[in-house]
Amino acid sequence: MKALSLEYYKIRRKKIWIMITLFLAAEMIWAAMSMSISISRSASNASWEALIFSIASMNGLFLPIISAIVVSRICDMEHKGNTWKMLMATNTGRNHVYTAKYICANSLILYGIIAQAVFIVGFGLFKNISGSIPLSLLVQFVVGTLLTTLAITALQQWLSLTVRNQAFALCLGMLGGFIGTTSGLFPAAIRHLFIWSYYLDLNPVTYIYSASSGTYVSGMLPVGLLLAALCMTIIFYLAGNFHASR
Repeated sequence: MKALSLEYYKIRRKKIWIMITLFLAAEMIWAAMSMSISISRSASNASWEALIFSIASMNGLFLPIISAIVVSRICDMEHKGNTWKMLMATNTGRNHVYTAKYICANSLILYGIIAQAVFIVGFGLFKNISGSIPLSLLVQFVVGTLLTTLAITALQQWLSLTVRNQAFALCLGMLGGFIGTTSGLFPAAIRHLFIWSYYLDLNPVTYIYSASSGTYVSGMLPVGLLLAALCMTIIFYLAGNFHASR
């Protein structure tokens, strides 16, 4: 608990909250413009499912980059301050610092995910979307997005703490954003190998294409993909923690 509180103390002047807010503001403005144009073309597009799917599809681009920047900013200070050498003179293990940084990074991104859910509700009410607020879909959206983020931040932190040059970690985040954006173009067997595609796959709303139009279909999150994302999270976290703590 002390290590976690110190992580929040160390980033107090990093303005990470502002960075996350600006990135999310850009995403939400983009989503609002896209949905407004879509609704103006056809009233049938004014649905909660369409709004949730729009945000989920954009998360494949924005959240991998946000995760890479947040984790890199939190981890880079340890390389610059030679923290690993100083820890040898204390009774605090590297694994405790690793865990504290992981919790700190994900708590910051969780703020962004909750902000997205609030935006979905607010925009839907502003546009007078018919039907009650889909609390079940929103909860599944938050769970799927958070679980995907947990796996990605575990991978990013592993790289950020073991490689001093943070350019490699940021490049991985940009590569992940590209994969997350284009993942819908690949077959499911290939797409499911990349954790960044799970922002769209672990989404309670899917878009079914047909010859003349498409339909938004809502349902429960696929259990198989949930377990796959959970396994990736555990593997990346344990491997990174073991490697950084050696």
